[in-house]
Amino acid sequence: MSRNTTLRRASAAILAACALLWAWLVVRAPIDAMQGPIQKILYVHVPCVVGAYLGFALTAVASFAYLWWRRESADRFAAASAEVGVFFCTLVLLTGPIWAKGTWGRWWTWDLRLTLTLLLYLVYVSYLLLRSFTEGSERAARFAAVYAIAGLAVIPLNYFAIDLAGGRTVHPENLGRGSLGAGMGAPFAVGMLTAVAAFAHLLVRRLEVGVLRGELDRLDAEAARSES
Repeated sequence: MSRNTTLRRASAAILAACALLWAWLVVRAPIDAMQGPIQKILYVHVPCVVGAYLGFALTAVASFAYLWWRRESADRFAAASAEVGVFFCTLVLLTGPIWAKGTWGRWWTWDLRLTLTLLLYLVYVSYLLLRSFTEGSERAARFAAVYAIAGLAVIPLNYFAIDLAGGRTVHPENLGRGSLGAGMGAPFAVGMLTAVAAFAHLLVRRLEVGVLRGELDRLDAEAARSES
């Protein structure tokens, strides 16, 4: 059994265990007195935010490593992490409006945090588009790396959006100690752990795809040279 297969199976097993425990805890979690059952989206929405933040932060770290060492593996890791981050950010933008409709009575409002979340999503979708249009170009890879690092600045803006807005926002404040009611802490914490496990599993699988693509490109280049 190869190392990649072992890692893939281990990450899948950890994810499955976390997801089952998380689902059981969410079902047993109490119903919020103010919002009702719709509040349980919290256990999905916020963990997905963590997955998005993690993906984009690792994209920036890997991009910096690529600029420093010029290693293809770092560039491949950056692209994989960005794709997984965009996946989680998509879930954030899908679950958020559902929660908003049930709580505020409307799907979307140009609240500062919502607007910055959309901006964060568009920044890294643009990063992936840039890479797809310039595949194989070292110069484009360097530009994409700089772009990914610069895009990271949106994360602290997004996190502190409520403070930046001076409280003039419909979005709830960031969760702190004691913010959750009795019985809500465990499903929330396990939800965060499940998001990290899901991120790790998806990243492992995406890196495998990147390695296979690199191998196919190498074989195609060798075949082209042998024919010329």
